[in-house]
Amino acid sequence: MKTKPQRLVLCLNDGGYPTSLERRKIYQSIPDSTASRQGLLRVIDESGEDYLYPAEFFVTLTLPARLRKAVLAAA
Repeated sequence: MKTKPQRLVLCLNDGGYPTSLERRKIYQSIPDSTASRQGLLRVIDESGEDYLYPAEFFVTLTLPARLRKAVLAAA
C-alpha cells in the first residue's frame, strides 16, 4: 500500500519489535480505516515499509506547519 503519509506519530512502546520500532522516535503513519477499526495503525517502520502495529504503541503528534515540514524533510 503506497500512499502519501498523512500523519506523524511518536512511538511509546516497541512491543518487542526493537529492530522495527524505536521508542521515542517519530514515524510516518498512513491512513487505513480498516486497520483503525481493528485498533491498528499503519506505520512506516525502520525497514522503510509500512506495517500494522497496535495503535496503543503510538501517540499522534500535532506539530506547527514549519516543524512538520522540517520533520518530514528529515525522514
